[in-house]
Amino acid sequence: MRRRVVGWLSTAGVVTALGASVLSQSGNAGAAVASPAARSVPAAGAVYTPPKGPLNYGMHGPAVRRLQERLAYLHYYPGRPDGQFGLSTLEAVWAFKEVQGVQTTIAPNDVTGKMKRALVHPRQPKVLVPKGGSWRVEVHLTLGYLVLYRHNVPQLISHISPGGGYYYPCGGNPKATCGPAITPDGNFRAHWYASGWVKVPLGTMYNPVFFIGGSYAIHGDVPVPLAAVSHGCVRIPMDIAAFFHRMVYVNEAKGTPIYIRGRVPGT
Repeated sequence: MRRRVVGWLSTAGVVTALGASVLSQSGNAGAAVASPAARSVPAAGAVYTPPKGPLNYGMHGPAVRRLQERLAYLHYYPGRPDGQFGLSTLEAVWAFKEVQGVQTTIAPNDVTGKMKRALVHPRQPKVLVPKGGSWRVEVHLTLGYLVLYRHNVPQLISHISPGGGYYYPCGGNPKATCGPAITPDGNFRAHWYASGWVKVPLGTMYNPVFFIGGSYAIHGDVPVPLAAVSHGCVRIPMDIAAFFHRMVYVNEAKGTPIYIRGRVPGT
């Protein structure tokens, strides 16, 4: 697996989907660019009026598009704002519920009363490491989400699935077990990135950003359920994994800090 340095890059599609202005492509965080006319028009999702009825996974229409625009404005990633309540939007809904403290054990795929009220008056994610650097990643193991901060402001909030605390077969012997599957708690850095699907002893991972050796990473996978099911890495949705590595600085000595906190299953 190649090692390389990845600077801050933003594509128009990703930035637009996250409710921000187009950033410069200089390799560092650029200044927002907007025309005078655009400045006078509220950003899509800046104001939200919930629909009367519930929104559910699989629905489509203008109310779903407004939900997508609101989530993107708040720095969740619902995918393209196309009015289709698909998997990307569902994973953004999960992340929002996890941050807002909305129960996900009952009707997790629905947007109803408490979540609709929270969309109108959302709260910010709990800060884990206030002095951890203005550009950092915080992973909340217990609550099941991560936050990428830039200039101490959330730029991306994603649902995750961490280690499940279980034991698993390893070493080529079906009777041999390893584990438990624990995501380590601690202070790390984004030190190594590998592009595409990468084979490791326990399976495969997509676009991994490693924070411990070549074993533990923030990476894409299928599925990324509400349950903690990984072997110890931090799983993120595939569509977010497609660009996450561009939002962090990958370097062995000075990579973006990654702070992981919280109770892990089985401990």
